Amino acid sequence: MKSSGFIAFWKQKARDLELQTYSLYFAYRDPRVPWYAKGFIGLIVAYAFSPIDLIPDFIPVIGYLDDFVVIPLGVFLALRMIPAQIMEECRGKAKEHLNAEKPQYKFMGVIIIGIWIIVILVVGLLLIRDIRR
Repeated sequence: MKSSGFIAFWKQKARDLELQTYSLYFAYRDPRVPWYAKGFIGLIVAYAFSPIDLIPDFIPVIGYLDDFVVIPLGVFLALRMIPAQIMEECRGKAKEHLNAEKPQYKFMGVIIIGIWIIVILVVGLLLIRDIRR
């Protein structure tokens, strides 16, 4: 397999996973989906879209483990909990959403970064206070 074919293969897999994740988001909002599935879907979608990883990406090799294992496994399990007809409707909504022009949410990015800076400062101050004791 050529390297360009390998890269194209994984790009397609990433697009498929993105579609499935958005589909789960729409399934979460559907009232016909059971409550236990909604709970699990909420965890998976929140984790997939969260900038925080279980294992930070800067750690060599295992840093991407959650991206390649945890999220796809969670999506796979969540898809098993949702009736097929509902999932097809949600996939259609997700395709429309992904093909539409996306607004830029720079303001939300600034808020998230601000929250992280505050958390880091508070933890740093607590550590400094404990070290001085």
